This record gives sequence, structure tokens and C-alpha cells, in this order.
Amino acid sequence: MSKFPTVLKRLVLGRPFRSDRLSHTLLPKRIALPIFASDALSSVAYAPEEIFLTLSVAGLSAYAFAPWIGVAVALVMLVVVASYRQNVHAYPSGGGDYEVANTNLGGKFGLTVASALLVDYVLTVAVSTSSGVANIGSAIPWVAQHKVIAAVIIVVVLTALNLRGVRESGKAFAIPTYGFIIGILGMVIWGLIEAASGADMRAESADFQLHEEASLTGFAFFFLLLRTFSSGAAALTGVEAISNGVPAFQKPKSKNAATTLLMMGVLAVTMLVGIITLAIITDVKFAEHPETQLTGTPAGYEQKTIVAQIAQAVFADFTPAFYYISFATGIILLLAANTAFNGFPVLGSILAQDRYLPRQLHTRGDRLAFSNGILFLAAFALVLIIAFDAEVTKLIQLYIVGVFVSFTISQAGMIRHWNRLLARETDATVRRRMRRSQTVNAIGLTMTGTVLIIVLVTKFLLGAWIAIAAMVAIYVLMTAIRKHYDRVAEELREMDRKPAVLPSRNHAIVLISKLHLPTLRAVSYAKAVRPDVLEAVTVNVDDVETRKLVQEWDDHNFKVPLKVIESPYREITKPVLDYVKRVRGDNPRNVVTVFIPEYVVGHWWEQVLHNQSALRLKGRLLFQPGVMVTSVPWQLESSEKAIKRDRKARPAAGDVRRGFSPVVKQPEKNKEKAE
Repeated sequence: MSKFPTVLKRLVLGRPFRSDRLSHTLLPKRIALPIFASDALSSVAYAPEEIFLTLSVAGLSAYAFAPWIGVAVALVMLVVVASYRQNVHAYPSGGGDYEVANTNLGGKFGLTVASALLVDYVLTVAVSTSSGVANIGSAIPWVAQHKVIAAVIIVVVLTALNLRGVRESGKAFAIPTYGFIIGILGMVIWGLIEAASGADMRAESADFQLHEEASLTGFAFFFLLLRTFSSGAAALTGVEAISNGVPAFQKPKSKNAATTLLMMGVLAVTMLVGIITLAIITDVKFAEHPETQLTGTPAGYEQKTIVAQIAQAVFADFTPAFYYISFATGIILLLAANTAFNGFPVLGSILAQDRYLPRQLHTRGDRLAFSNGILFLAAFALVLIIAFDAEVTKLIQLYIVGVFVSFTISQAGMIRHWNRLLARETDATVRRRMRRSQTVNAIGLTMTGTVLIIVLVTKFLLGAWIAIAAMVAIYVLMTAIRKHYDRVAEELREMDRKPAVLPSRNHAIVLISKLHLPTLRAVSYAKAVRPDVLEAVTVNVDDVETRKLVQEWDDHNFKVPLKVIESPYREITKPVLDYVKRVRGDNPRNVVTVFIPEYVVGHWWEQVLHNQSALRLKGRLLFQPGVMVTSVPWQLESSEKAIKRDRKARPAAGDVRRGFSPVVKQPEKNKEKAE
């Protein structure tokens, strides 16, 4: 075959890794933070936007509630981080919420968590990429005008980077992630210093008038606050990723994962509260419908993101800092999808091992990454990006439902986990430590359960029902896959009850289209098998060609009879199938062996020109009981040249010593001794 696909694959992915190099891909905390925490860290860029955007419905006066909602979201985040620190110590194998629920609450709860997380990971890629494109579009108009194309390109690039391996993608993403953290913290600190010194910092939208869409009072306004809180809770997405990625950490795995969780929580809360505070100080106006809610805007005004407006106000005299913040925020939002690219494949591998997903998701690729899971995730995310036009406001309504479902069930599972351990633990010190951990998880269950109810009530009709429907569909699909694997395993185990018996009769058929070297090889091989009956079979689709073949067969005086099957409709597959069924008969111990000559070619484009009829016929014969299909290959000259090219390929460093060289030439002296 042509080497072009292989060369292209190596250019994109790099050289393959040996299995024993898996330990070298483990991550230190400084690399694990940008890999697993980029989603939670980056969500502080769009969570404040969702808070202000939702409050804008009730007008400018509602903005007074933004700091309190921000504090409530920050408090929930700290509790969830504290709860997940217990998870990573108790379950360090990488199953995360799925393992906790499956072990303590049962398989149905485990599948519920798994379906919720799978949906959430896909949405993470779609939302993060769309939000990143929006932030970059604040500085580059072309990106804002072609959001879908830009988002698709970015997902493709992220997919390629992750296919190269976890450690390499971490190194690639570490600098932008730390650049974002430094940029946002620097902006918050400098902005607060400027505000304390009395500097006049005003966002570009500060002088605009914000009009309420509806006058809300009483229960309606309270409902709006709940909806605002549920939108701001998007800042918690990605917190669970570290619990799913514990196996990727260097030893001690649990301790390093717990430390990374704490670092992530402190940084995320600080940046979230800081951005909301600066938004109030700079008098940012951010509306859901700026064309109708904002007045005083210049012609052709495009609403910038809150982070971009704050950066423009804080660094009014230093434009490079504004561009730095805009690009750093955009890039971190794009890279936040990397959290899902690490979490989804690992979870998919665990589910595949438990036979809830196709087994292909369990295997690692050339670079020791779960390549199939990465490709599945990218494909589903691209569908959402295209379907929702890369609009964050549309996608955010589907978001966070799945993650809070997993949060709530996981915390309930951890409470049962501690109850089970306390039932057999007698040491007072250990019991106190367990009670303390259980209390943390109980508080986490209360908070995440409350948030889940709020999210379902406030966002169900706005799009959350789509995420719930997707979760139900995935749950049903995984259940069906497990039943299929169980049914197949049970059927294959019947060998214990049904001992294997030899066939009573083997009728061999060699399919022939022309009399040439591949045909002779197939006939010779069929003779070597020593069947009870051997015959050659051809299908008559052209009278002239068939008569010529029969005459040549008779002239060569073969001992094998040639059977001609008539095909008035010039079909090949159906006449052969009908004949094979007649030959086999009703005896279950009868076997028909069909030998099919095939060409082996050296270029991909040659494959299109050969073996198409054979492939179709094999595909149908495989479904026939009691029929064995044997391909008899004939190597064409192009395939022999391809083999010679492979033999001439220079081995990589160390391959000869390891015995991996395609051809290891024997030294002359040893060769003489051997002779």
C-alpha cells in the first residue's frame, strides 16, 4: 500500500510510543493544572457575562445583585472542590463520579452519571470554543463574522494536538493557561489599585442606557435571580475533570490531584469575584439583546465581552495590555476544551472496559492516548457548534445540567462510602477523620442538589431539556450495548455445554472468473485442504466469456470439475449464495468452504480497481451458517515493490538492538560459519 497515509499520520501525530513508555507520560502538578483545570479556570470569563446578561432583563437596578450571586457561586465552588478532594483520595483509579456512583449506589446510578458526564464533556468543547472565538472576535472582526468556521478549525487543531499524547498537549497548553492566569490576576490587582487611588475607570458601555425588557417584581424577579445563579454556576464546570484524571498524575497520585484541585479552586474563585467587582466598578453594561436594550450606542456597535471591556477600561493608557487580555482569554477558552479531551476519552475507556461502550474506545493509540475517544468527542462537538452557530448564549442553556447531575449523585455516593467504612472502623481517630470527610460531602450534596433543582426549574424550557434528552438517549444506548456484549459472551460460553464436533462433510468450492495464476493457486490450495468434495464454480454473466473459460478448463484437463451457474440477470452474489445453500443442505454438520482468489496491491488507488466483487460476496457469505470463507491472495508486482521499499527503510535508533529492524543483516563472518 502507499506510504502517503502513514507519512501524513506521522507528521500529525509524531512517532508512535511503545507501551512501556506509558509511565513517562505521567504529569507533574505544574502540567496537570493547565490540562485538567483549564475548563474551570476559563469559565470565569463567561460565567460573569451570563450573570450580567440575565440580570439585564430587569434593567440596570438588577445589577446590584451581581456581587451577591457571584459570592454564592464562589461559595458553591469552594464546597465542591473540598468535596472532590475527598473523592480523589477515596477513588484514585480515574473512574471519578462514575466509579463512586457505580460502587456505592449501583449500576443504574453509575450509568446516569456517565451519561451526564459524556454530554457535559461534549458541551464543554462546544461552549468553550464558541466563547473563545467570541473573545478573540472582540479584537479581530473577521473572527466575529465567521465564528462557525473559526470554531471548527480550532476544534480540529485541538484534536490533532491531543492525538499526539497527553503530555505533549499539556506542554503546548501550559504557557497560554498560565499566561491567562497572570493576565487576569494582574488586571484585577491593578484595577483595584487604580480604583482605590480614585482613578476614573469607565468601560466603553458605561455611558449607554440599559432598558429593561420587562418590569419584574415579586416571584418573577425571584425566579430571575434563580435563573441568574444557575447561569453563573457554569463557573463550576470542569471541577470534576481532575477526579477523572487521577491516573495521569505522577506519584503520589491522590495527593497531587488533591493539591491541584485546591489550586484550581482558589484561582477560579479569586478571578471570578475579581472580574465581577471590576465590572461593577467600571460600570459595564452587558445586555442579552444589545440592539434593543442599549441606547446611545454608535452605529454598527458590536458588544464586546465583559473581560474585554474591563481590560479596555483598566488599561486605557496601555493598549497592548488590552490585546494581551483579549487574546489570553480567547486562547484559554479554546484550550478549556482540552479538559474534555482528557476527561471524555478516559471515561469512555472505563465504560468500554465495563462493556457499556464499544471496545474500540478502551484501546490506546500510537501515542498512548485514547485516540478513538478523542475523535468521537471532536465529531459530536462539531455537530453542536454547527447546529447552534457557535453562539454561547444558545449553547449555555444546555450546559451545566449534566455536571450538576454528576455532582449530586457523586456526593450521595461518597456519603454511603463513608457509612460503609465507618461500620467496620473502630479506631477513634480514623473515625473522626471519616466523619469530617462525610460532613464535607453532605454539605456538597445539599448545595449541588439545590443548584441542580434550580437549574432544572429555570432552564428546562430554555434548552436544558435537550441535554436531558441526550442523557436519556445515551443511557439507553449504553444499556443496549451492555446487553449485546452480555448476550454474545453467553453465546460464546456455550462451548462448555456443546462440545466441538468435526464436520461430517466438507464441500469445497473455488470461485473462478478467469483461468490465470491466481485461479491455479486457489485450486492448488483447495486440494491441499483435502475436502470430501472439490469443484470449481463460475457464474455465467457473459455467454461468450463463459464458453471460452469452459473450453480452456477442458483443454488443461484439470481433475477438478467446473460447475457453471446461470445468472439471467447478470448477478454474481445471489446465484453463488443460492448454490452454496443447496450444496450444504439441511445437515447441521455439513460444511461448505468457499475459496476466493484475491489480488494484493501496493497502492491505495489500485484497491479500488480490484476485489470489489469478492468483498461483496464475502460480506454475504459470512452470514451463512456452516460456510467457511477463505481468501487466497495473489501478490501483484506493485505489492512486491512496496515490500522491498519497506525492507530498504532505515531502522530507527535502537531498533536493531531491540530486534525491531525490518531486515537485520547477518555479519559476513557469522554467515560463513553458518554455511
